Amino acid sequence: MLENPQLNTIIPAVIVISSISLLIYFAWKTLRTSNLFQKGLDLYQQKDYENAEAVFRQVTSINVSNDVVRLLLGDSLLRQGKVEDAIEKYKEVIERAPKKADAYLRLSRIYMQQDKQSEAIEYLQKAKEVLQKRQPEKAEEVSQLLEKLNRK
Repeated sequence: MLENPQLNTIIPAVIVISSISLLIYFAWKTLRTSNLFQKGLDLYQQKDYENAEAVFRQVTSINVSNDVVRLLLGDSLLRQGKVEDAIEKYKEVIERAPKKADAYLRLSRIYMQQDKQSEAIEYLQKAKEVLQKRQPEKAEEVSQLLEKLNRK
């Protein structure tokens, strides 16, 4: 095979430049997502739920796998009285990450407020199953709540 010195230096240079470009892109994306997330949290803490919702939607469009932001988006929707939209977001989290106990707990709270006891119990039981291995003390709290609901 013939040696081509120019090709032997160009290929590694292209690989290095491509790698650096990718690193810069992902660093920028991470920084942008982090800044938006913090802005959303600040707005939420200031009880500006409408603008927090808008920012959290931006974050989920940039980083589609961030389930914590989806939970906060659901919380923002709930605080605005958009209960069905909040339920939808919490269910999205459960579909994407079935081990996220917080989504089950949030759904159960909504259903308790709506006097939908069977749905509340269903989601509390799922939360308890998820928490059993990782947070047994929290699972025990959920068990006590389930006992109270079952007595009603």
